[in-house]
Parts: sequence; C-alpha cells; structure tokens
Amino acid sequence: MNHPTPAIVAQSAVRRLPRLALILLCAAYLMPGLLGRGPWKSEDISSFGYMLELAQTQDGFARWFDPLLMGMRPETLALVPYWAGAWAIQLAPPWVNADLAVRIVFALFLWGAFTATWYAVYYLARTPRAQPVAFAFGGEAHPKDYARAIADGGLMALIACLGLAQLGHETTPALTQLFFVASMFYGMAALPYRLRTGAVAMVLGVVGMALSGGPSVAMILGSGCALFAAYEWLGRSAKARKEDTHDEDGDSHGYGGVSLAVIAGGTLLAAALAFGLDLVQWRIELPGDRVGQTLGGELGSLVRLVIWFTWPAWLLVLWALWRWRRQLRTRHVAVPLWFMLVPMVATFVTDFAQRSLLLALPAMATLSAFALPTFRRSASALIDWFTLLFFSGSALIIWVYYVSMQTGVPAKPLANVMRLAPGFVPQYSTIALLFAVAATVAWAWLVRWRTGRHRAALWKTLVLPAGGAALCWTLVMTLWLPPLDYARSYMPQVEAVKALIGEQPECVAELELERAHIAALRYHGQFKLQALTPESRCRWLLVNPEAIGGLHDIIDLHQWRLIRTLRRPTANTDDLLLYQRLTP
Repeated sequence: MNHPTPAIVAQSAVRRLPRLALILLCAAYLMPGLLGRGPWKSEDISSFGYMLELAQTQDGFARWFDPLLMGMRPETLALVPYWAGAWAIQLAPPWVNADLAVRIVFALFLWGAFTATWYAVYYLARTPRAQPVAFAFGGEAHPKDYARAIADGGLMALIACLGLAQLGHETTPALTQLFFVASMFYGMAALPYRLRTGAVAMVLGVVGMALSGGPSVAMILGSGCALFAAYEWLGRSAKARKEDTHDEDGDSHGYGGVSLAVIAGGTLLAAALAFGLDLVQWRIELPGDRVGQTLGGELGSLVRLVIWFTWPAWLLVLWALWRWRRQLRTRHVAVPLWFMLVPMVATFVTDFAQRSLLLALPAMATLSAFALPTFRRSASALIDWFTLLFFSGSALIIWVYYVSMQTGVPAKPLANVMRLAPGFVPQYSTIALLFAVAATVAWAWLVRWRTGRHRAALWKTLVLPAGGAALCWTLVMTLWLPPLDYARSYMPQVEAVKALIGEQPECVAELELERAHIAALRYHGQFKLQALTPESRCRWLLVNPEAIGGLHDIIDLHQWRLIRTLRRPTANTDDLLLYQRLTP
C-alpha cells in the first residue's frame, strides 16, 4: 500500500540557493585552519607520523602494505589514508611543508564528502514516493527543483553538525572513512538513476572504506544495501521489472539486477581485500566493559556525546522519522536510516565512539533535510532563535577573548588563557583579523536576511545553523589559532627537549614513547630515535614515565642522570623523562 507523502511544498518554496553562496559556505568551513598550525595531538600527529615514514621509506613496496612507526603498527589498521598522505608529501613542492601538503589532501576528502552527500540527497529526493503532494490545480514543486532544495538543506545540515568541526579538519583515517561512506551513500542513492557513476561510487566507497580502517562497517553496510536492492527489485512486478518505469528524463526508478550485482560484487571485493591484507580486527567493547566505568555512567556519556556531536541534526531526524513513518521501507527513508544505524551501533559497541559517530553524519543530514518539507513555522522559528543566540553568543565570547589577548582589557579572559596555556605569548596577525571581521560581517548579513521577508525557501531553517558553524570555526581558526595551536601542538615540548640537548645528537634512545611523541620528535625535532637496548650507545634517553619501572632491567641507572621531566605546557600528562649518559 502506498501511503500519502507528508510533504506539501509549493513551487515558490523551492527557490534555488545560489551555487556561489553554497560554494563559499563550504569554503569558509574547509579552508580555516589549513595554514598557521602544525599537526595536533594525538591522532592527528600520530597519523601524520605514519604518512611521513611511508613517504621516506626505503624498505620497498611491501612496506606500503604494513606502515610502521618505530616498529609499531597504527592503532587503526588502514592503508588508503596513509598512502594519500605519503603521496601528498612526495609530490609537494619544496616550499610546502609536509604537514600542510597532507592537510590540503584531506581537505579535498572533506570536500568530496560534501559533494557526495549533496548528490545522494538529490537522488533520494527524486524518488517518486519522496515527492510532495500534487495540488488539485497545480503549483506543487517541480521534482528536480524540489530535489535540489532538499539537497541544499542536507548539505547545510551536515555542515551544521558540531562534531564535524574538529574531526573533519584532522588528517586521520576517520576523515577518509567519512569520504568513502559518503561515496557509498551516494552510490546507493544514484544507482537507480545513474548506473555507471553510481556503480563506480559504490565500489569505490565500499573498497575504500575497507582499506581505510573500517572493513566491518563497510561489509555490514554493503550487505544491507544488497539486501535492500534485492528486496526492492523483487518486490516489483515482473512486468515492472521488465519495462522498468522511467521518469520524464528517462531515469530508472528502481534497482535492477545490474545494481544488485554491483553492490554485492563490491562488498565481496572489499571483504576479500580486508581479509587478504589482514585488516579485520575484533574491536567489540560493550559499555561497562572498560576498567573504572559503570554501565550507567558510560551509557550516559555516550548519549551526551550523541546529543552534542550531531546537534542540530538529531532533532530533525526524530521529526523526519515520525512524519515519514509510513514510508520507512521506501528508498529515501530506508537507505539513510540504514547508513545512520550501523555507525550509531558501532558508536556504542566500540572504543572509537567519536570516529564511528562521524560516519553517521551524511545519513543524519539527509534525514534532517527530509524533515524540512514537513516542518511547522513555530518549530522553524525555535531553531532559528536558539541558533542565533548560541552562535552569536559564541562569536562574542571569541571576540572578547581575542581583544583581551591583544590589549589586556578585560583582564580576566587573558588571565584564563595564561592559566590554561602557561608560557604562551599572544600574537597578532592582520590577515587573520581581516578574515575574522569578514566572517562576522557575513554572519550579521545572514541574520538580517533570515529575519527578513524570505520565508518561502525550503532550506531556510538550516541557513543559520550552517552559517553559525562556519562562523565559529572561522573565528576559532583565525583569532584563537595561536593559543589553540600552542595548546594542542607538541612543538613547545619538543623545543624544550632541543634546548636541553643542544646540538643535534647522533641518536636519541627512547623507551616506550607514545606514537604521538615519536612522530612529533622526529618531525619537529628531527631527532634520530632508536629503541633503547642494553647495547645502546646514545648519550640521551627519553622515557615514558609509565615505563620507568622496567628501565633498570635494561640499563644501569648509575650510568645515567635524570635531567628533567618535560611536560607539555597545557596537559597534566604527556610527560617525557630526559636522561643523560654519565659515561662516554
């Protein structure tokens, strides 16, 4: 039984959002933070360390399938992100820093995720049962205009999600996973309309996901997609499958045997590669299993994470599922629901909650977009006012702290900064200030536009959330970038080590240092690190405090002197113990 659609949309409500405005919004979200900083702790610098090692390796072709950093494999068994970063380092011109080259490539991954999400929403909105109610005397939204407006809203919902801000700008496997999941999502949405591009996107997505540290998610998502395609294909009548209904542009409406073969074949290929390259790991860790954590406390923490990480999408998702509850088995609801549920379950049963939840954002943004044609004006106004107050207040706080750092007035914000980041010296940049002013002026104009007489556009509800997220990210990455980089970088700690060691030593021994420390010392300090052994002849030794108990089993401590405990200025952990050999 075909239930009536809850969407009632007039043609006047699907006015097109100017492409230039949408591109500028994406650029304003993507570009801040590319320049003026180094790799951050801990996943960012660790992943970069593996990329740098691959770019400089002399161990032959086999090493590219087994990345190592001082003999340690990465926590996430991934290949594609490390390959992409290593190639970026190798191809970058000499005047481009290695970390900047990697960030540019990963920014392109995020841009690709944006593009794939927009087109996925577009093709799902073209589904016949997703279309709005036809009016008795005409005037309902044209299918393509309606789909374009829904897609605009979906992309803005993705940008508005708070959890995308940091993870979306780091050079970690999580970002490549987001790109490949978005590619799978687009492929599943486009297959009934664009068989070739949809097939390429699906295979690229499922294989790329399997090689980017998420083989289990890739295989589960792919298997579910294959089952749904088979269900929809077999559910149609034999005559319909033979004739395969088409729309006015000649586009197919449903999945066929070729689509099913593509999805199943891509999933099997991904599984074969994942198992063949030994990339599959058992990572199930149920809430309450972690040491020192209770079931209730951990579940509460995860629920809070979901609420802030996916804000404001989760509100719109709940509304969309309620209003479209009679169409849960149709493509435009079932496909994004599946792509949302799998990462959501992974969030609760693995130790990678944030990175798993990141993969649900494209699907959640899609469901958020389908809430728009069913939204009431009062609910839309509530979101607008909350967003206006939240982001305007956040921007004001950012500006107050910036003024305090530059002038000392008011005094308390500067005192807070110096307390949290001891040793930080405020810096001034005219270019950063100009970009921050431009972003603030654009926000003021956007607020004025939204509160004006522009109430017809379907995507209007998500303009302020997306614009506010871009505003605050831009302000943080311009006005607050120096103290933030100081707080999240290992550079101050590495500089402290260099100041004590003096001239570049022939080698520095290390004992059980974390991956992040090793990567930072090798990149920022250019130290030649060696694992500590009884035969080590290095004059200097860096030790992880947690390994101090076993130090005397390796060396004679009477021959060494503890020089200093070096702490990263903004952390109570991340300590390094520096020893100097007393005998030649």
